[in-house]
Amino acid sequence: MTTPVGKSCEVSWFSALCDDDYEFLGAPDPMLQSSWEHCRNIVLAAEKRGFDNILLPSGYQLGLDTTVFASAIAPFLERMRLLMAVRIGEDWPPQLARRIATLDRILGGRLTVNIISSDLPGEKLDSEPRYARTVEVMKILKTMLNGEHLSHQGEFYNLDLDPPRITTVSGKCPPLYFGGLSPAARDAAAQAADVYLMWPDTMDNVREVVSDLTARAATYGRTLKFGYRAHVIVRETESEARDYAVRLLSKLDDGVGEAIRQKSLDAATAGVGRQSELRASAADDGFVEDNLWTGIGRARSGCGAAIVGDPDQVLAKIRAYQEEGIDAFIFSGYPHIAECDLFARHVLPELNHGALTLG
Repeated sequence: MTTPVGKSCEVSWFSALCDDDYEFLGAPDPMLQSSWEHCRNIVLAAEKRGFDNILLPSGYQLGLDTTVFASAIAPFLERMRLLMAVRIGEDWPPQLARRIATLDRILGGRLTVNIISSDLPGEKLDSEPRYARTVEVMKILKTMLNGEHLSHQGEFYNLDLDPPRITTVSGKCPPLYFGGLSPAARDAAAQAADVYLMWPDTMDNVREVVSDLTARAATYGRTLKFGYRAHVIVRETESEARDYAVRLLSKLDDGVGEAIRQKSLDAATAGVGRQSELRASAADDGFVEDNLWTGIGRARSGCGAAIVGDPDQVLAKIRAYQEEGIDAFIFSGYPHIAECDLFARHVLPELNHGALTLG
């Protein structure tokens, strides 16, 4: 085994809390359905195999409750961080602050938070006010979790409160990861997020987004870290990886795929729209550029492309993203435990990686 070289990055895996694990995309498998046991096993596999963090996604209609799962799995972990997704439209900021602090204590200071700018189920805000509300929440969380008195008069919240007695281990707000592609979402990230997350895109578009967000953050006197969320298929040879991609779609009915894409409450966002554009611009084999395959998006809302190739190709793609400014990666694959093991054996040892630090 060679000594890892290059810039350090955070490498995370993904636990399929939202009924998103398959052997064949679009073909439900009771053995892979979201359950405490199955999703627990994904998290424990990622910790055992050396990943730095793991995303616990959140969906209103699908799968398990993220916060309850996070609190249940936390005592099982000795080293790895948790990246807990929270849906802003379904929460009250002071209670969320206390919950974050409590979970961080259970984890020994290893909690990170993925902010999702969601609606309250059954209600619908336009994009700009929805993201404005999310900015308020991120600022409230940072104030309270930094141990400061909160005096906040905003469009959505008017609060005058002392911080909760329980604090995070560090006494600071955990890193806030946040994604969104619309102008309002980008500006929200620039104002208040710590890590801007993007879904798969061409290298040129990754470069544009990093440049744009860097400039936007600078106007607020801030800097951002950048994260990249993608699926991965790595095999000993490129032909084996491509064959597996074809196999994944071999039982997919297009109508079923469309129904899966429309099930999410977030199915009409700019980010989802961009994933559709990416898929439409791909070649007949689904590849939109070298080693970036869009077939995943035929049966998934949101993150809809995979890095596909042999270990050297996958590693080269990751390092190319790093050169464009990506600091953190969140990977997944189907089935999640099997692909976690393959990535950990073939690619992870070659990466200089560790928990992301801010500064």
